[in-house]
Amino acid sequence: MRNLIEKKKSRRAEDIRPFYVMDLLARAKQLESNGRSIIHLEVGEPDFATAQPIIDAGIKALQQLKTHYTPALGLPELREAIAGYYQQKFGVNLDARRVVVTPGASGALQLALSVLADPGDQVLLSDPGYPCNRNIAQVLGIESNNVAVGAESHYQLTAEHIQKCWNKNTRAAMVSSPSNPTGTLITQQQMQALINAVDEKGGHLIVDEIYQGLTYGVKDHTALSLSDNVFVINSFSKYFGMTGWRLGWMVIPDNYVDAVDRIAQNLFLAPATMSQHAALVAFDSKTEAILQSRVETFKQRRDYLLPALKTTGFKIPVEPQGAFYIYADCSALTDNSFEWTHDLLESEGVAVTPGIDFGDFEANTHVRFAYTRPIDELEEAIKRITKYIQ
Repeated sequence: MRNLIEKKKSRRAEDIRPFYVMDLLARAKQLESNGRSIIHLEVGEPDFATAQPIIDAGIKALQQLKTHYTPALGLPELREAIAGYYQQKFGVNLDARRVVVTPGASGALQLALSVLADPGDQVLLSDPGYPCNRNIAQVLGIESNNVAVGAESHYQLTAEHIQKCWNKNTRAAMVSSPSNPTGTLITQQQMQALINAVDEKGGHLIVDEIYQGLTYGVKDHTALSLSDNVFVINSFSKYFGMTGWRLGWMVIPDNYVDAVDRIAQNLFLAPATMSQHAALVAFDSKTEAILQSRVETFKQRRDYLLPALKTTGFKIPVEPQGAFYIYADCSALTDNSFEWTHDLLESEGVAVTPGIDFGDFEANTHVRFAYTRPIDELEEAIKRITKYIQ
């Protein structure tokens, strides 16, 4: 057998941090295949199947042989439908030209960072925050300035952080509302202050709204109602339940459309055609009724899990008002959440995500719970966690 020669990998390949939860998920799946009962509270994916009207539309598109490329920025009728969504839900009058359909929200962020920053430039991110944001920036050669945020700011960047942390290399700041991993929101007043602060610096604000629609007891809103200069990223994955269809979108300032179009042509060519045709019915009233019933289910799960975790010793100083996550302080239980989550999985068959996946700030004393399982499984998870702690 010919010997394989070990050749050098790129620096970005060597330096990029892993998505630790995927290793945890792989181990959980292995234990399941060996007959163990595993409760999955680690991955941020709704347990509901895609709503049937969307599935039917996807099947119909295939039957009608709609399998060819679409324009790089997406089906014109889908871009119009997304613009109509903002008009109907938020009263925002949006030119469909500014809507860019993308291969998932991650594809949207690649486009946004590609058009806003060059290698060596910097983007401000929250720590804790979604790990792929900093990793995508790193792959593009953009430095991420990860700003430590705690419970006092609801784990969100504020206008004060912009004033303090912006420097000559900073080109953009990115915020998420509702947030992964904390489930916290940015109020309209706070968002306006962020927009003003970034505008004063001559930079750009990227707003991740992919959990829009998944809010509990508070009114949903969009940064697009406050400014035409923000880059707003959204997705069909979370609220619309289309994770595996890999479809997202982005709304951008008009003067960036042509540049984003050129980059999209070369990076992706086009989003998946079948997924785009399926998404055309995502905003229909029949689909909306299904999705709204699921929001109520998520709220019931949150309302059970939040107090239950507190009784087991977790501290949760900020009540999550959106998404489907609880970011919990486990300092009373461990000072190494990475080892704690792995031991919990091996001992009791409960999978949760360690804080290290979301950054460095107080990562060893935090874990994330995703309430994407039925309440009976959440109840069983609490029993097992209680047993493990005791």
